[in-house]
Amino acid sequence: ARRTRFDSCRMNPFAYPAQPHQRRHAPRGYARHESFRDWLRDEFAFRCIYCLNREQWVNAKGAFAIDHFVPTSINPNLGLEYDNLLYACVACNLTRGNQLVPNPLEHLLDSTVDVMADGLLRARSPQAEVIVETLHLNDRAYVVRRERMLTLLADLEHRRPALHAIWLGYPEDLPDLGRLRPPAGNGRMEGLEQSHYERKNRGELPASY
Repeated sequence: ARRTRFDSCRMNPFAYPAQPHQRRHAPRGYARHESFRDWLRDEFAFRCIYCLNREQWVNAKGAFAIDHFVPTSINPNLGLEYDNLLYACVACNLTRGNQLVPNPLEHLLDSTVDVMADGLLRARSPQAEVIVETLHLNDRAYVVRRERMLTLLADLEHRRPALHAIWLGYPEDLPDLGRLRPPAGNGRMEGLEQSHYERKNRGELPASY
């Protein structure tokens, strides 16, 4: 197995962000956590915060869940607090369950997790290692799928760039957050201008990411 950092194509979809995530939305007052879904989809770029699985790669309906960073079993008062909510695939959400982990927004970063060419994740900090181990992100099923996707996308980039762009593109149903009306308002109204929907309307959204 090749235990080198993956760099075979220009865009690695499994590379974690370079900087800790700063929330841009703050809807308040919903009675059900499911009402936050479109906000969270936009907030976390339509992919799982843990394994980076994308809506574009699956039938998104039923494949993604709203994850409570601090589980409601530990603090039910945070069940409807936007800043306690994450967007995760169902598999990662079920695997984590009620286990507490370091904040992925701060500790799953390009500087703390290397994506290897054989699909393995190599954690470079104690916090990232806890997340990878707790979420079983190096289980064989994850590693094999990651390697296959990396190989496929590298090949598509060179042979079929249009199809490569589709696989690494955004979903068609970008939510228009400006039309939503949270019962208690939005504490970060300036974030609406940076939503994927508004960026696309301004011609600023890249074809792939």
